[in-house]
Amino acid sequence: MIRRIGPSLKTLALAWFLGVKGVVGVVGAGQAQAAEPVTLWPTIAFIRALDMCQFEDAYGRTRIAQMQDLAAEVKSLLMEGASPLDALTVVATLDSLIDKSRRLAAAGMGMDVTLEANVKASIDQLYREIRVPTRQITFYNPASLIELLQDVREEKRRGTLNPRQLAKIGGMAWGTYGYAPGCRGDVRLTLHLEMRTGQTQSFSAQGSPTQASGLIAAQIFRFYQSTRLPSEIKLSGRALTIVGTPAGNFSHTPSISMAEKTCLSLKARLPTADEYEQIAVLGEWNGGINLNQDVWALAAGQVYATALQNPSPVRSPQEVAGQDLHFYCVR
Repeated sequence: MIRRIGPSLKTLALAWFLGVKGVVGVVGAGQAQAAEPVTLWPTIAFIRALDMCQFEDAYGRTRIAQMQDLAAEVKSLLMEGASPLDALTVVATLDSLIDKSRRLAAAGMGMDVTLEANVKASIDQLYREIRVPTRQITFYNPASLIELLQDVREEKRRGTLNPRQLAKIGGMAWGTYGYAPGCRGDVRLTLHLEMRTGQTQSFSAQGSPTQASGLIAAQIFRFYQSTRLPSEIKLSGRALTIVGTPAGNFSHTPSISMAEKTCLSLKARLPTADEYEQIAVLGEWNGGINLNQDVWALAAGQVYATALQNPSPVRSPQEVAGQDLHFYCVR
């Protein structure tokens, strides 16, 4: 039987953010990444972008359609016995109250702090839930405990650094947020990571402020913590290198012979059934690759079918006909 170390990111994301729409920029599990451990500036600056809710209200319909809706409201009030002037006054008053409520909800300096806190807390929660040998992304805290307490008491944002401390910063994160179309309280959130090396990565999501920032955190975690190949591991006291495939960590293949030829071109081979199992135990956050419920190519014309454990997951291709074959190479 195949064990997994901790819950998968997919499981956590579904549990936390069920029903959230518009997720963009998630890095696929089958893509090899070249991310390195990085320490970020302690503050994430979020800038308010275009209010798509108000934009949709203003431009989602033609002027003629808006006038027709207004005329229908006035007509309804007239039929209830209101005078023409009273009907117009009521419609205008209701419209102004809606605008006032939205302005009050979006007023003040609070959304940026909320989003920053949620992103950081969600990243930390993922690291608590999914144990990894090395944390790849951290936020540098330059202040002493006393200075930090003073900043919290005075409601200041952290981020004052001297030139010597700046050398420890590998990059910074900043983002934008705007109220999403539909006017139901969702935000459209983006986060950009700018590294000292010049590399950049961007992530985006949509949902409530808590949901969107949590999804951003999940994307960052996946990008920085997922297995990057080649991965050097030890199995039963011997060294093994997970080479992957030319397309990434793993790939699909039309036939076992094609998978064997691909591995041979990389001066590697297909894993054995035991190697597939032991690499899966490591998990995709500890240098391994999860098997999920897929079918994997083995040498000598056989496959490893994770869903068919009794009496053995090693089967002939005919027993899993019609299912996609997956593979990666080792040496």
